Amino acid sequence: MYKILTCIIINCSFTRSFKKNDYFCVLINLILRKMSNIHGSIHFKVPEPTLRRLPWYLAYAQLVLKEGEMYLSSTQIAKNIAVDASMVAKDLSYVNISGRTRVGYDVKELVDILESFLGFTNSHKAFLFGVGSLGGALMHDNGLEQFGLEIVAGFDVKYELTGTSINHVPIHHIDRFEELQKQTGINIGVLTVPVDKAQMVSEIMIAGGIQAIWNFTPFRIRVPENVIVQNTSIYAHLAVMFNRLNAIKEDEKKRLINQKQQKIK
Repeated sequence: MYKILTCIIINCSFTRSFKKNDYFCVLINLILRKMSNIHGSIHFKVPEPTLRRLPWYLAYAQLVLKEGEMYLSSTQIAKNIAVDASMVAKDLSYVNISGRTRVGYDVKELVDILESFLGFTNSHKAFLFGVGSLGGALMHDNGLEQFGLEIVAGFDVKYELTGTSINHVPIHHIDRFEELQKQTGINIGVLTVPVDKAQMVSEIMIAGGIQAIWNFTPFRIRVPENVIVQNTSIYAHLAVMFNRLNAIKEDEKKRLINQKQQKIK
């Protein structure tokens, strides 16, 4: 039991810092790579599961680079990220980098290429909709800019928030959104409104020119085919975690019952 829980804790600690860039890279990559004709069908070259894993490889490569390592094999990456080595090699084949036989990948080159491929070296400006506790926390988070996302303004329906700011980011009433979108051309929106307002606000965003939505609400918004949505529900992840923990507890109970039955026999 202790070993199982230890594995869960270590894995959560390792991946927690990558979660934002994990989801954000999917959002940015989908926007940049194949969103050409809004009236035609959109084909994405890179599978989404691959896009979700690439930031894990990047984070590990950055760590190894800081430690002074020059080369990194797919086997090393696989072992430390807990994925299959063949999967690592296949994922990296999408980013136009080749490893050397019996040597591996040049670590600095791997970091540079992954950062560029995932869009982290470019600055992508975004509007945030719903300046509540979660929205405010995201506006406070300077770490997002390290991964290419800059929230330049927040919008809310509360008039009392108009004219205020969080972390030097101005807050406007949502009525000003279309005006400011036309001035800036910003096409990424972060959605952190209450669940009952999610669909309505997403429609306002889309009508005003937003083409990609990072949705933090548990509601699955309905959007046109040419609009990118990346759903990041913390509640969904909690459900998975609680379910897995309950399964471990049930297995432990069954094991103890079996042990008692064996002793009785």
